Amino acid sequence: MNTRFTKILASLTFALAILWGLTFIGTAVSHLGDDGAVCVKTGFWANATLEGGLPVGQGVEASSSTTRLCQNNPSTAQRAADLGGQLPWMLFASLALLLFSRLLKAVVSQGPFTDEVARRLTVLGWFVTAGTPLAGLVVGWSQSWLTASMVPMLDSGPTVAEPQVLILAGLAAVIMGKIMREGVRMREDLEGTI
Repeated sequence: MNTRFTKILASLTFALAILWGLTFIGTAVSHLGDDGAVCVKTGFWANATLEGGLPVGQGVEASSSTTRLCQNNPSTAQRAADLGGQLPWMLFASLALLLFSRLLKAVVSQGPFTDEVARRLTVLGWFVTAGTPLAGLVVGWSQSWLTASMVPMLDSGPTVAEPQVLILAGLAAVIMGKIMREGVRMREDLEGTI
């Protein structure tokens, strides 16, 4: 195993975790003091016909896929919902990178096939598995509420934002952690019998 590469990767992921954490804090602080407009994109009017709005050729139909809504002088709740649409993924990325960095540091210090590495891989997997839908729910619901606050005819309800495919990566890490833990136990049993 290339320990120098793993050390560099561990340092890089730790630096990225700190960078994402600072971005999280900076975005939160800058938006709290900001008095500008709050904007959200919605697909509610997807495939709506744009009657006479665009100069298109004969036989061409124009439709909208997303609409951008902006609220000047937003309320505190709208500003909070705007933050809820941005901050969860930043926090999730920062914490996931921090856990991954700790996993790599354990690999460097103890080797790849140890109980500590298997445990940290399992923790990372469960964090990604549970954190992905949670962050997606906070982002989706925040955007849904913000859209409904600007367009009263819309209902706000629980919506999950993309990408949820990370759940599969988290479950794969949990399974690999369990497999590694069993491999470590089998190796310890084999060493104990010899």
